Formats: sequence, structure tokens, C-alpha cells
Amino acid sequence: MPTLVLQQFNRGFFRSLFWIALPIALQSMLFSSRSLVDIMMLGQLGNVEVAAAGIAGKAFFVALVMLFGVSTGGAMLAAQYWGANNKQGLREATALTVMISGGFASLTAALFLFIPEAIMRFATQSLDVIALGSDYLQIIAFNLLGAAFVISMAVGLRAMHQPGVSTLFSGIGIVANMFLNWILIFGKFGFPEMGIKGAAWATLLSGAIELVLLGSYLYGRNHLLAFNFSTIKSVCNQKDIFRFLKLSLPITFNHLAWAGGIFVYHAIIGQLGVNGLAAISVITPIESLSLAMLIGISSASAVFIGNLLGANKNDEAYLKAWAFTLVNLVCALATVLLMFVIKQPLLSLFSGLTPDVRNLTDHFFDIFAIVLVLKSIPIVMIVGVLRAGGDIKFCFYQDIIAQWVIGIPVTAFCAFVLHWPIEWVYALLGLEELVKWFASSFRVYSRRWINNLVA
Repeated sequence: MPTLVLQQFNRGFFRSLFWIALPIALQSMLFSSRSLVDIMMLGQLGNVEVAAAGIAGKAFFVALVMLFGVSTGGAMLAAQYWGANNKQGLREATALTVMISGGFASLTAALFLFIPEAIMRFATQSLDVIALGSDYLQIIAFNLLGAAFVISMAVGLRAMHQPGVSTLFSGIGIVANMFLNWILIFGKFGFPEMGIKGAAWATLLSGAIELVLLGSYLYGRNHLLAFNFSTIKSVCNQKDIFRFLKLSLPITFNHLAWAGGIFVYHAIIGQLGVNGLAAISVITPIESLSLAMLIGISSASAVFIGNLLGANKNDEAYLKAWAFTLVNLVCALATVLLMFVIKQPLLSLFSGLTPDVRNLTDHFFDIFAIVLVLKSIPIVMIVGVLRAGGDIKFCFYQDIIAQWVIGIPVTAFCAFVLHWPIEWVYALLGLEELVKWFASSFRVYSRRWINNLVA
């Protein structure tokens, strides 16, 4: 089999991978850079602002992960519809994704608006951090509604091998975010100096700009995905909604369980002190940025494998799964080398951190670089391979066991009972990745994930 896997590496494979994975990776980098820009600019103000933005940003991240989970059901259907050359099916799957994602976004936005203090208090007891983070959450709550549309449309565009469209408008959004951050955080051009509230308003306004531009492009060009009321009416039936929810809800719960676990890890570090909370708040957007290319390759593999499964090319899909896994591992090693090259210049941008926090952030950076290699295998197998074949129950159970049964209890025990140093506690975040490394590999090898969802 190794020879057959290596035979997948031809010019056509890498050319197709490049044109799909790169725009997705760029979009992920742009998305991550929004948080990084917020943290960098707020890092010039002090530790409390960084900690508040870190917790609120992590809560917003959990909400976005939920939306990605909801949209993944649509992504599986869209990729296989496109592989089966069913354009109407793709259009309807995208419309249904927008509708259901919008409903979930509305519920989450209500939580951010009405109980932000309860969300913040879960991760910290600092009253200053809670107050600042609550203001941030209430402002960016409305951004979830636009995000539901943008994420859903990106799913359809990705299935059509047109990820560059959504990437372009994400790029415009991040440029707007950086400019608005500079104006509103520090009070330029006559605006008041708003601090963390300015960062929240910049995020909201730049998201609105991205939403308007993407919608104008799709409907102005009468794009295939520019669905209308008749499309919505056609998918509002029990059969389509039930099939969508049957795929999406387990993935959504899986995403929520995973993202909620990440928030719990963040809270464990936060309960050990504001310094640890500030350090992990700095590392989190750097982590997301470092994972961008791995996410791009994983998402591209989901499109390729979904297309192959929809066309009933099961043997080729199996070989491609291992080929993408190998590519992701090599990419992770290259990313780690790059991280160490830019480490000092990057961390020096956070000029407002105290020496203790700066030193702790330095240690966290080194630890995450090692964990990144561990993440490379599970991420492509779960996001790209297993879910492309609809093997969602295995992914859900694996995440629950690896994170909530093993990772979180061990981390909490070592932090609060054994009183390990905070760097060691942070290193335990890689334990669940090690569990997933072996479990996912055995699952892919078994071929039990190979299913045609649109036959």
C-alpha cells in the first residue's frame, strides 16, 4: 500500500491541492489574524485587557465552532452533490445550511447579550476582567448572524472548488478590521479612545463589510449559490431538514463538546492566575494562525474525498486519505521550523506584557510547537477523511473520550490536586491529541468510514 499512496503524488494532485487548500488556509489565517490583531493592539494596554479579550474571544470561538459544526452537514452534502454533478442539490444544500446556521447563531447571540457575565465568570474571578470581557461579548454578539451566512456560503463555494471567492472578501474584512482597530482602540481621527470596546466594534463592523460584499458579489453575478425564496421553500420539508440535522447535529454536538473542552482548558489555566490567562490569550491566536495551512489541507481533503465518494471511487478515496495525511504531517514539521524562526520578533510585538507574562508566553510557545506536530494527523483524519464519509459518530465518541474522559480530568487533577507548574499543566493539552493520533489512524485503516451519502 505505501507504493500506491506515493503514486497519488503527481502534478495534478498537488496542483488541485494548491488551488483548493491555499485559499482555505489563507481564509483561516485571515480569520485567525483578527484575534491576533486584537490581542496585539490590546497587549499594548496591559495584562487585564489581554486576559479579557482572550476569554471573550474564546467564547466567541466556541460559538463559531458551533456554526462550523452545523455547516459541516451541508459541506458533506454539497461536496458529494458536486461530485455527482447535481447542481440543484448543491444549491438547495447551501440554502438549508444558511437557514439552520442562522437559527443556531440567533440563539447563541442571545446568550452573549443577556448573560455575558456568567460566561466570563466561568474562566476567571477577576472583576475587572469580567467587566471588560462582558462589554466585548455584548457588542460582537450581532456578528454571529453575519458569520452564519458567510460560513454557509463558504461551504458551497468550497464544494465547487471556488474557495478563493470567500477568501477574497475575508481579506478585505481583515484589512478593515485592522484599520478600525487602530482607530477605535487608540482613538484616532477624532474618535474617542475606546480600548477593548473599540476592538469589539471593529470586529462587528468589519464582519458587516465582509457580509455585504460577499452577498453583493453572489447575487450581483447571479451565482449558482445565490438562492431565492423558491429554493428555501423547496427545502423546507421534513425529509431534507431531517437528513441535514441527522448529519449536522452529531457534528455540531461534537464541535461544541470539543470547543467547550478548549474553553475548559482555558478556564483551568485562568484559575491558576491572571498571568497564565494573559499568556494563553496571546498564544491562542498564534496557535490558530499556525494551524491555518493544516486546516486548509484538511478541508481540501474533505472536498476531494467527498467528490470521490459521491462518484463511487472508493479505492481512490482510501489512497487519497493516506496521501493527505502524509502531506499534513510534512506541512506541520515545516510550520514548526518557521515558528521558531519568527518566535522572538512575533512575541516582541506584545509590548504591554509584564516580564513574568512575557517569560511564561515564551514557554507556552515552545510547548505548542511540539503539540502542533501531534495535531497534524488527527486534524486531517477527522476533518478531512472521516467526516467526508459521514463517519460522524466515531468522531464524536473519540472527541468525548479523548478530551472529556482523559484530557480534561487529568489536566484538572494535575493543576488543582498535584499543583504542577503552569507550564506542565499547559503541556497536558497535548494528551488528547496523542489519543486521537492512534484512534483515528486505526479507523481510517479499517475503511469503515467509506459511505456514499447522496446515492
